[in-house]
Amino acid sequence: MAATWLKPLHVNKGKSIAQTITERTDYAGNPEKTEKGDLVVGYACDPRTVDAEFLLSKREYEYLTGRSQGKHNILAYHMRQSFKPGEITPEEAQAVGYELAYRFTKGKHAFIVAVHTDKKHVHCHIIFNSTTLDCTRKFNNFRWSSFAVRRLSDLICAEHGLSVIENPKQSPGRDYGEWLGEKKPLSWRAKLKQKIDEVVPACDSFDAFLSAMRMADYTVNTSRKHITFLAPGQKRPARLDTLGNDYTEAAIRDRIAGARVIGAHGGGRAGDEKAGTARPEKPFNLLIDIQEKIRQGKGAGYQHWAKTFNLREAARTLIFLQESGITSYEDLVSKAASASASFRETSKKIKAAEARMDEISVLQKNIAKYIRTRDVYKAYREAGYSAKFRDEHEADIIIHQAAKRFFDSLGLKKLPTIQALKQEFATLLAEKKKLYAGYHETKEKMRQLVAAKHNAERILGVNDPTSKARTQTHRDHTI
Repeated sequence: MAATWLKPLHVNKGKSIAQTITERTDYAGNPEKTEKGDLVVGYACDPRTVDAEFLLSKREYEYLTGRSQGKHNILAYHMRQSFKPGEITPEEAQAVGYELAYRFTKGKHAFIVAVHTDKKHVHCHIIFNSTTLDCTRKFNNFRWSSFAVRRLSDLICAEHGLSVIENPKQSPGRDYGEWLGEKKPLSWRAKLKQKIDEVVPACDSFDAFLSAMRMADYTVNTSRKHITFLAPGQKRPARLDTLGNDYTEAAIRDRIAGARVIGAHGGGRAGDEKAGTARPEKPFNLLIDIQEKIRQGKGAGYQHWAKTFNLREAARTLIFLQESGITSYEDLVSKAASASASFRETSKKIKAAEARMDEISVLQKNIAKYIRTRDVYKAYREAGYSAKFRDEHEADIIIHQAAKRFFDSLGLKKLPTIQALKQEFATLLAEKKKLYAGYHETKEKMRQLVAAKHNAERILGVNDPTSKARTQTHRDHTI
């Protein structure tokens, strides 16, 4: 996961609103920390003019609502999201941070996401405007909002297959530092978990795991009810069952067998007694590796149930393949790969359409502001850029200049018409709806084919489908 916090930004002492916003956004977008600005992205705002745009929205808010919070005014909110070293690239961190900001603000507030790479751990700085995009409301900093941010961040990281901090403690500083792997002394328990994570992938049995830990200079005691490990210099041995759900003896056995994976959802056993309870929408389940479960100590009753379960699921798989007109393993592999590629392509097109629609919305908003303030700015220019005239029309002048900078940043020589943008938006919306109509169907087709491929490999005994030798061995098999 990422460790995440949320802080409201007030006017700094001795600073103006504009200076405060500029200081915070400049810190986030520091070129020395963001690969010369390449790792900064904005939503409904341009990162290069974000301070002016935030300021303008607040002027419009006061103008439209007549409300002003004075010294209690919250200008923006600052979120920080830090990731485990080596687990994510800066580009991936930017995508995760952008998703967090968008989902938390529900797309109603402009924000920037800046990824910093100057520390050992990649981290995002997210600053979102307290004022909504329509300038009529402000963000409601509800009670436990920081907790909600952390929970949402955990959920998003889980969806992206990233690790999370489980059960964070009241004083997160030390635990967080250990989890990040920064230059702080690790506890004996943290070192033991780290060593287990290193050793487990190379082991093919639990005995091999114990032997590997002994070779790593740990004293292993298996004579008692709970296995303990003692490192050189450590005063008291540590029990496996006290290290967390992913480090119990049963969990490590499952990890060695490949039935448990440490990751976003905290691991989990595959093919246990609940495996037969399928979701209603799933046509069939993955087959169980019965022999592996028997080696883990499952009894005769489980073996009988698992065989019956596998026979039923194998039959349902074969029926699905027959109804789909798939008669060979090679055909199944091809169609599964094709379905996966089709799903990815559909997702890519939907995201591209959504991105362009967001761009059009921002462009329309700036064009409208530009047109609305054009006459005022023309008069300002004809007045010789009079300071008195600027004081009288400052809000409109700032709005006009910010819109002009936005157009310049896009390299626009001629502004598109509002009507043309509306037509393009309508076309993209229709395309997006059309794509969404087949999105879930494409996703379900991919899921069914991938599951059928897995089951067919188990039925045919294909352990490594990518191996040419094994594929050739089963080339004459039919399904």
